[in-house]
Amino acid sequence: MIKHYVLDTNVLLHSPHSLFAFSEHTIVIPEVVLEELDRFKSEPNDRGANSREVSRIIDQLRAKGNLIDGVLLNDEGGMLRIAVNHLDTSLPPHWDRYKADNRILQVCRGLSEEGRHVILVSRDTNMRVKAVILDVPAEDFRNEKVAKIEDQYTGRAEVYAASEVIDRFFQGDDRHISVNELRSFDEASQSLLQPVLTTNQFLLIRSTDNEKQTALGRFDGSKVVHLKYRNHTPFGVTPRNLGQIFMQECLMLGADEAPLVIIKGPAGTAKTFYSLAVGLHRFIDCRPRDYHHLLICRPNVPMDEDIGYLPGSEQEKIDPYMRAVRDNLFTLMSGHSMTESKEIEQVEDTVQMLFDKRVIQTEALAYQRGRSLQRYWMILDEMQNSTPRQTKGVITRPGIGTKIILLGDPEQIDHPFLDSRTNGLVYASEKMKGSRFCFQVSLTYDECERSPLAAEAAIRL
Repeated sequence: MIKHYVLDTNVLLHSPHSLFAFSEHTIVIPEVVLEELDRFKSEPNDRGANSREVSRIIDQLRAKGNLIDGVLLNDEGGMLRIAVNHLDTSLPPHWDRYKADNRILQVCRGLSEEGRHVILVSRDTNMRVKAVILDVPAEDFRNEKVAKIEDQYTGRAEVYAASEVIDRFFQGDDRHISVNELRSFDEASQSLLQPVLTTNQFLLIRSTDNEKQTALGRFDGSKVVHLKYRNHTPFGVTPRNLGQIFMQECLMLGADEAPLVIIKGPAGTAKTFYSLAVGLHRFIDCRPRDYHHLLICRPNVPMDEDIGYLPGSEQEKIDPYMRAVRDNLFTLMSGHSMTESKEIEQVEDTVQMLFDKRVIQTEALAYQRGRSLQRYWMILDEMQNSTPRQTKGVITRPGIGTKIILLGDPEQIDHPFLDSRTNGLVYASEKMKGSRFCFQVSLTYDECERSPLAAEAAIRL
């Protein structure tokens, strides 16, 4: 049965090529959606870029025929139609007919009354709820959705091996473990089975016959190898838990081996802190320098949407959104032993010097489009508030010697049209899973090191 998918404006703004994601079915775009796209096209951000891209695609399709009657989208028979009718279709009397959302719903109901199998596709929860009132099926755009958060890739696993295997791992000549020597616990069968491992997955290896014996390793795609940086202290920072040990390994590996690092975890797990510590270590302590620039970006929603309306230069506009970076730098430079105001002022001056001398640069994520980055240490913080398109745009920017670090908490979403299954952080994590160029680790609530209160609040709230 051919279905008629009516697309809301936010779907097209999120993914311009969503027009081609419905196979043999018919795509319907109400004319009010075109008006809304036109309103956004002059914006200097991703929303504006996506609006212009959709307009270009529709204009190219216009050459195929009459858009109102419908034009062919693909070889499977999929069609695109612009809906300009159904103006007299009834709506609840208290609904404003001039509101764009209601006009889209009016088209849905009109098509349904004609006997069409109609489905509204919208990223707006309230819009989908209103569709239910009109007895119109509605769904989110699922083409870029990944697994539920509890099923998403964490970059780490717990496995088991015999004591002699672990002993050989530490003392033998080859110093590696074969996959067929490992076992993982299967919940369904309540038994130990040979594990299915992913390239660059970190492992906590427990002994099957000595509960006190453990080892840490990484699966390199063919065998389990030792961690290279287990005992390092970059910029004086020592890992405090298992997650931070794995995180340190990701960050310390060179850009030639690990050009992309994805770190997920709740607030207080030191994601930003550790990324800054290793970045400064590579920039200041290492000679010759591994990286020429330390760049930090955050896809803060108000920053990307309204930055053009804020007063001042680009740097003055984004400074308020980078205060978390300054907080981490202050902690990194000071430790926890300062009591005198003079010492505090000296550390604050040191932090300011890092920005004044452009040792650390901060920029808006929206302005990274089209760049080619050579030998950058690039931290992308709060990436759970980025779209898949934004994340793809950044990951495809690096040149030789650049290391990109994506940080964020998939459960702390501020973007109105993103959730724990559709944001750019988890999208990149799932799509890059298994790539030899990508290293990942997810930190847990019990690995929060900010303070006992922060750890408790992260779990309870």
